[in-house]
Amino acid sequence: MIELKGAGVAIITPFNKNKDVDFPALGKLIDFIIDGGVKYIVTLGTTGETPVLTREEKVAIIHFTYEKVNSRVPIIVGIGGNDTSGVIEDIKTFPLEGALAILSASPSYNKPSQEGIYEHYKAIAQHSPKPIILYNVPGRTGRNISAATTIRLAEDVANIIGIKEASGDMAQCMEILKNKPKDFWVVSGDDSLALPQIACGMDGVISVAANAFPKDFSSMVHYCLQHDFKNAKILNDKLIPAFQLMFEENNPAGVKAFLAEMKFIENELRLPLVTLSAGLHDKVKKYLAL
Repeated sequence: MIELKGAGVAIITPFNKNKDVDFPALGKLIDFIIDGGVKYIVTLGTTGETPVLTREEKVAIIHFTYEKVNSRVPIIVGIGGNDTSGVIEDIKTFPLEGALAILSASPSYNKPSQEGIYEHYKAIAQHSPKPIILYNVPGRTGRNISAATTIRLAEDVANIIGIKEASGDMAQCMEILKNKPKDFWVVSGDDSLALPQIACGMDGVISVAANAFPKDFSSMVHYCLQHDFKNAKILNDKLIPAFQLMFEENNPAGVKAFLAEMKFIENELRLPLVTLSAGLHDKVKKYLAL
């Protein structure tokens, strides 16, 4: 079982003007989010623009993150894909010695059946030296991991120890929380739903917004876990407009706009992603000026 509660962050990958990975900016951001109280870091998640990173860049980012974090907080490494054998090869060959666990999004585009999803995760877990955390994000993958499949994997596969749930389906989330094994770790993958989902029993959230607002977001989650929803709501209400701006057009274009205005990174993405429209970016500036 993972003994992690609180706010984790799915960290972005900064790029410089030449579209190369900006390691100095990444180091500055890692310090900022750890100092802000984030409990753990997820590197190479979807927010890190992994579809447009080369294998060499991914390995370099993992090594850099281990070195910069220097055991201050746990690190979870994202490894997923829609080719099961390819995911297994990455798990076998990526540098995972410093990782607490692997976060693996379900296969995208292929649209496997629930049985296919089950067999995919069972296969990668059997080859993994680290525990596997399921990642259900049907808005990106095109296929939901049902509550029944999640519970089946939790019960059948010892090396599958948790799920990041980003379906946005509160009924499904409550079903998982009701029927899961006692030691199965469940966290939110929706910043805007974190408060009610923790109230229902989740262990925290893997956040996008915590890249830019680690202190406020971490404090909000901490209050939730202490059942102090009055103070949690004050911070959540403050952050709601930021959540809306971050996800209105694209993630991570939204959070990168915030971080660029905060002078942490260059406002650069790799195609097919582009920066926010001018009108939306102006709203980001106005929010930060409040």
